[in-house]
Amino acid sequence: MSAPRLRSTPLPGIGVQYDLVTREHRHLSVVAHRDGARTVNLYRADDPDSCAHSLRLTGAEAGALIDALQPSHHSPSLLSTTQLGLVAERIEVSGTSHWNGRVLGDTRMRTETGASVVAVLRRAEAIPSPAPDFRLSGGDTLIVIGTREGVDAAAAILGRE
Repeated sequence: MSAPRLRSTPLPGIGVQYDLVTREHRHLSVVAHRDGARTVNLYRADDPDSCAHSLRLTGAEAGALIDALQPSHHSPSLLSTTQLGLVAERIEVSGTSHWNGRVLGDTRMRTETGASVVAVLRRAEAIPSPAPDFRLSGGDTLIVIGTREGVDAAAAILGRE
């Protein structure tokens, strides 16, 4: 069986659309939006140009879907694991988060969980070693290092709405 062909089409001002036709002749597309979101489209079997279902995913949701579609011992959201039992993960701050607009120190994350924020990814910028007075913003992705339990607790704190 030949490898599937993935066609890409630039969408000015939006992002890029990727189209795939499966071996069962089903048309799928993914629009990679400039803000990191993804829209997954499934087209009708009887009319491959007519969209039957459309699903918009955040960047984090798209990453989780990738993990499910291509599981491995090394997930893209799990950056590293050592024999010391430490993990590093990406945790997104949602736009509706309680912490949106507040400073990192207010989370008391390190005190409460032992996990540390080692960097913040904001749009196309990486901010290493953010200080406690660093102001969080919806859409920020925090790189958090700690024990598995500590990182899970940090994710719960950051997920507070």
